[in-house]
Order: sequence, then C-alpha cells, then structure tokens
Amino acid sequence: MQYKIEAPKTIDTIVNLPASKSISNRALILKALSKEIHGIDNLSNCDDTNVMVEAFEGNSNLIDVKAAGTSMRFLTAYLSRTLGDWIITGTERMKERPINVLVDALISLGARIEYLGKLGYPPLKIKGTALDGGEIYLSGEVSSQFISALLMIAPTMTKGLIIHMEGNIISVPYIRLTLGMMAQFGVKAVWEGNTIKIFPEEYKGIPYTVESDWSAASYWYEILALAESGKVKLKGLFSDSMQGDSKVAELFLDLGVETEFIEDGVLLTKTNRITGKMFHDFVNEPDLAQTFAVTCCMMNIPFMFTGLQTLKIKETDRIEALKKELKKLGFILKDSMNSILEWDGERCIPETAPVIKTYEDHRMAMAFAPAALRFNNLRIDKPTVVTKSYPFFWEDLKEAGFTIEEIEKEVG
Repeated sequence: MQYKIEAPKTIDTIVNLPASKSISNRALILKALSKEIHGIDNLSNCDDTNVMVEAFEGNSNLIDVKAAGTSMRFLTAYLSRTLGDWIITGTERMKERPINVLVDALISLGARIEYLGKLGYPPLKIKGTALDGGEIYLSGEVSSQFISALLMIAPTMTKGLIIHMEGNIISVPYIRLTLGMMAQFGVKAVWEGNTIKIFPEEYKGIPYTVESDWSAASYWYEILALAESGKVKLKGLFSDSMQGDSKVAELFLDLGVETEFIEDGVLLTKTNRITGKMFHDFVNEPDLAQTFAVTCCMMNIPFMFTGLQTLKIKETDRIEALKKELKKLGFILKDSMNSILEWDGERCIPETAPVIKTYEDHRMAMAFAPAALRFNNLRIDKPTVVTKSYPFFWEDLKEAGFTIEEIEKEVG
C-alpha cells in the first residue's frame, strides 16, 4: 500500500501529540521494578510501547518485541534479573541489530544469557537470576539504550553498579533522561566525569504522567517551515522537558520557526530568519537527523551534519536510506565513514512521481511526508509503519488540511 499526499499551502492546526515512547518505555520498566500499583497516565499507544505492555501483562515466556529496538534492550536487561526462563525475539531486521555489547555486560554482572541464532544478535534465551553487579567498562559510543537498560536495573543488583564510559559519550540527553526518571522513582545516581555510580536501593512507586513526544513534534516544525504561511499549536510539551529532542525548538529558529511556550504546550509561528547553511552535531539528538536533512533539502539550504554514529544501526541504515530517497527528489547527498552527512547543493533530475520507501522505519515516513508541501505527486510506500511511534500521524495530517489517497500498490 502507498499513500499519495497533497499538501495545503497554509497550515493552521492544533495537534494532540502522542506521548513520548522514550519516557513511556522507561516508566514501564521503573514501574515494574518499583512494584508500583498505580497506572501510568498518558502512556504511549505506539507499537514500541504496546509490546512492552504485552510483555508485562501477558503470561508467556516467549516475548516478541517485533521491530522495537528500545523494548529489546530494556527487556533484555529487565528479564535477566527476573526469575524465570525467557526467550526474547523480534523481526528479521531486529535479528540483524547487534546486542552483544549489552549481553556481554549483563553476563559479566551475573546474567545467564544465550544466543539462539547468530552470535551477538537476537533472539536470546535468558534464565533470570539475581545479579551480582559490580564494575564495568563500556565505550561511550555505544547506543545509550544499552547504558540506560543497565542503569535502570542497577539498584536491584547485590553490589549496585559502576559504569565507566570510555571516550566520547553519545546521546547524553537519553542517559540524563533515564537518570532523571530513576530519581523520580526514588533512586539517585552519582555521575562524575565518565563514571556513573548506582548503589543498591529500592525504587519507590509513584503515580506517573508521560509528557508528549518532542520527536513527533519535529515533523510539525518541518511542516510549518515548508508551508507558505500558518501556525501550529502542539499540546502536552513542557519547557523544562528532559527529552533531548526538545532541542528541535532551538534548531528550527534558523529554519524560520519560532516556539512560544503556552499553558498547555507550544505555539509555533513562522519568521523570516533563514540560515544560508546549516551545521549541527546530532550526537545528542540522532532521531532528529532525518527531519532536518529533508527540511534543508526542501528549503534549498546546504548542510553538514555530524554525530550520526548510531544511524546505521537503527530500524534501517538511515544514512543510506536518506541518500537513496532524497536522490529521487533531486538531491545528491554525501557521507563519510566518520559519520558526516552533507548536501553541498548538488542536484540531479528528480523523478516525476517519486515513491519514498520507508524501510520499516517510522521516521522515514514521517520525515518525508512534509516534502509534499514542496513536491507534487509524492507517495509514501508502506505508510502504516508510523504506528511504531505515532499511530495517528496520518489522521493528524488530514486534520491539518493534507489530502491522503490510499493506493493499493507496493514497490519492490
């Protein structure tokens, strides 16, 4: 299935954003570890969170996280210290995403984990047991989800946990988010330099409300930047957010979108402040890279983006996916081995009716859909992939004036 998208020239809409899946998934783990009896308000209704809910509420020892990378990492750590015999698996793409760094760390702390397929990759067989804990060394350039998974179970270990992160630490805001939420549940860590110390301690159960998703907000910033005129109100966002992707409000100032925090969210308005070229290190906000790559190309703004180390091991190789799909729209992007992605203005002849492949990646669909504001006859292939994080994305676009026509045809 494909969606053919036609966009309005002016945007004037109010959006009830989805809850943050990053916060929701951490809250579910912390709730389980604290034995909290209260529910979680505004819990995300996306695929990634639903598989975690099913894991906690189901009675099966076989857990299928499907394409949810965060769920795979968090549940692997959680199950390793939860009594029982468990098998955790996922999609074929999930079985290509390495997890050996996390598994090796857990085994060194007392976990009993085996690979059921290719060494270093899911699926996993886990025999849950009490973990000793202790001291480990990890590269700071591993996925922050590995580090967050270890941090959340650290207080339950007999000796607690000391993590030494060597070299450059990527995605620092996600680690801070994890530690901030742990503190809300009663466990405080000590972070000095590249070392985080967590002592044995019991979590305290609390009622919890999840903030809306700043990553989802980024697509509305993109939409307003590409529209001729208009304004957008996004509900449920906080000025003191712990989400690293709240950086989007600052970054879009150079792309003509201004943010005003109001009582129940933010109000976005257009300005005339447009940069001549955009430079940014996305090491702390990797999930925003696709949004900005597409936005800059559509606005004819050359860019150089760095800090994209983790993009190659996401739902797809996002760097290669961006290069291939933006070429269909007439833009020649270049990348290098040291995680730089750039567009220097080089163009090619665009396709007349481009079909954007989504590669089982929700962010490919949502980052490219706004391109319809600048590109006619745009189609998105396999658009339902957005349910991974933003189930009502297409309905919200329709409310904003987009026309979306379903076409029963697939590429490839």
